[in-house]
Amino acid sequence: MTTERRDVVILGSTGSIGTQALDVVRANPDRFRVVGLTAGGSQRDLYDAQVAEFAPAFSGLGESASVDAAALDCDVVLNGITGAVGLRPTVAALEAGNTLALANKESLIMGGSVVTSRARPGQIVPVDSEHSALAQCLRSGSEAEVAKLVLTASGGPFRGRSRDELAEVTVDEALAHPTWDMGPVVTINSATLVNKGLEVIEAHLLFDIPFDRIDVVVHPTSVVHSMVEFTDGSTIAQASPPTMLIPIALGMAWPDRVPAVAPAVDWTTAQTWQFFPLDDEAFPAVRLAREAGAAGGTAPAVYNAANEECVAAFREGRLPFTGIVDTVGDVLLSHGSTRTDVGSNRTNLSLDDVLDADAWARTEVKRLLEKDR
Repeated sequence: MTTERRDVVILGSTGSIGTQALDVVRANPDRFRVVGLTAGGSQRDLYDAQVAEFAPAFSGLGESASVDAAALDCDVVLNGITGAVGLRPTVAALEAGNTLALANKESLIMGGSVVTSRARPGQIVPVDSEHSALAQCLRSGSEAEVAKLVLTASGGPFRGRSRDELAEVTVDEALAHPTWDMGPVVTINSATLVNKGLEVIEAHLLFDIPFDRIDVVVHPTSVVHSMVEFTDGSTIAQASPPTMLIPIALGMAWPDRVPAVAPAVDWTTAQTWQFFPLDDEAFPAVRLAREAGAAGGTAPAVYNAANEECVAAFREGRLPFTGIVDTVGDVLLSHGSTRTDVGSNRTNLSLDDVLDADAWARTEVKRLLEKDR
C-alpha cells in the first residue's frame, strides 16, 4: 500500500461533501495536501476561513474557477459540487488526466457518454456511499461473476406513507432526514427518492451493468450501503455506520484505505437489519429514472434538470411535494414527444447537446408551472 501524500483539489468546499473532505485532510496531513479549493460563494466567510487554513495554490469562486481548478496538476480532484453546474468541472478533470473522486453524480448522469468517453479505466472513483460500497464489493469477483447490483435506500422520512399521505408534506418535513445530514437539495431528493433514481443511472454508467440487473431495496438504518449478488448465489455487502467520511476518504486515497476515518459497526451489540421492497406507487421516481436511463440520449439530463427546478419550486412554495416527481414525469413525456435526440445520440452526444437539453428542461418546468397557475 502506498502512503505517499496526494495533492487534492476540492470543488464545492463549503458544502456537506467538501467540509467533510477537509475534515479528512485535517486529520491526515501526511496523506493529503490541498492544492485547490473552490466554492459557489453562498458561504463566503466559511470559504475564506478554509483558504486561510489550507493555503491552496489555487482558490476561486464560481463555475469557471471550478473548471480551472479541476484541470490543475494534481493527484485527485474531488467534485463535491451539487447539481448540473458540476458537469464542466467533471469534464475538465477527466480531460486533464486527473483521477476524479466523484460525489457530483449529476454530472455523470446528465453527461452520460460525454463523461464516460473521456475517462480512462479507473479514472472515475465513486464517492456516493452506495457506489463506493459497490466498488468495494466488486473486488470480490470478476465482471463475469456479477449477477446483480443491489442499491440500498433509507426510504427517507416518509417511508411507509401512501401517495395520498404525501400530498401535504411541508418543506421542513422533507428536510428532516432520519439518517443522513446532507445539503437541502440532496435531502429533498432523498425524500422523493429521486436521489435513488439518479443513483440507479449512475450505477449503470459506472459499472456497465444493465438496468434490469440493478435493484433497489429499502434499508432504513443505512448500515448496509449496497450489495453485489454474484452468479453462485452469494451476496457481498459493505457495512458501516451512516457516515460520508469513509467513502470520501476512500475516494481520495483509492484504492487504499485511510485508517481510523470513522468508527466501525460495533458487532458486540445486538442489532437488527431490515430490508423492504420499494413502493413504486408512492415513490415513482426510481421507475422514471430507469425509463430515462433506458431511453438514453439526453433523457437523463432532462430528468436531472427538471428535478432541480422542481425542488426549487417546492422549496419556494410553488409546487406540492408530490408535484416534484409528477412534473419531472410530464417533462420527460414532453421531451420524448417533441425532441429527436432521445435514444438517437447515445454514443455521440456533445457537451452542447447535454447543456441544451438541460436548459430546455428547466424552461419546460417553468412553462408547466406557469400554465398551472
